Amino acid sequence: MNEQDIVSAALALTGDADRAAYLSEVCKGDQALRRRVEGLLALQDRGDSSRSKSLEEAETAIGVHGGLFGSVHAGHEDSRADSADGGGQRGRIIDRYKLLQKVGEGGFGEVWMAEQREPVSRRVALKIIKLGMDTNHVIARFEAERQALALMDHPNIARVFDAGATDTGRPYFVMELVKGVSITEYCDKKQMSSRDRLRLFLQVCAAVQHAHQKGIIHRDLKPSNVLVTHLGDEPVVKVIDFGIAKATERSLTEQTMFTEIGQFVGTPAYMSPEQADPLGIDIDTRSDIYSLGVLLY
Repeated sequence: MNEQDIVSAALALTGDADRAAYLSEVCKGDQALRRRVEGLLALQDRGDSSRSKSLEEAETAIGVHGGLFGSVHAGHEDSRADSADGGGQRGRIIDRYKLLQKVGEGGFGEVWMAEQREPVSRRVALKIIKLGMDTNHVIARFEAERQALALMDHPNIARVFDAGATDTGRPYFVMELVKGVSITEYCDKKQMSSRDRLRLFLQVCAAVQHAHQKGIIHRDLKPSNVLVTHLGDEPVVKVIDFGIAKATERSLTEQTMFTEIGQFVGTPAYMSPEQADPLGIDIDTRSDIYSLGVLLY
């Protein structure tokens, strides 16, 4: 039984004790496997946890949030995300980038705030696959996300600056670093009128339309993946986390990658009925439109 089979079965169990017992039985003492599965389950269970966070706690460095490669929700000093100094990685130099603080971690990857040293000096977000997680499938997903972001050029979608691999072969890519809060929390904190909320939502629609025009389906649109920051005094939306994006017209990577029948991809509360279908064979841009409707609601 592979990881996705275990995750799918565990998701059907509602009690924590039942899940723990199931994982103990199926993982058979394989702690590495259990950690990976628990990481995936945590991503699915978290859904949209950002609603309960305060404005200060929800400051976010842009990157994958809730997808395969790491949540990036972090406050100024998120001890959980930066526990144990990120495994001693803080201060490490990767090519032109110095790792400053781990701002997110998921089942397969982690996101760091980093300092670019040349040709310009600036803060960026560097996403890298975790040690030991560089399987062909994970690398293919990682490359697909990087390629999806690279295809797009829109003010409401994070930009990719660079990509490469460490001296041990772990792939990484470098993105725009943005701080913001989820769109629902921003609107509530600002007590925005319906008209102002709709005006903000139009930016979300513009970003998703751009992705669709580039042949990319996001597949995980939800409040925690739609952040609001500021450009001067104006609020600016940033759609993030293309970690489970799907291409409609091209292959995003030359590596083998497919979504297995029955594999659960996305966040249940926001996904369309066809995306929730175990067969998952009728997914197109309309699934994102459905999610936009739930988000607007």
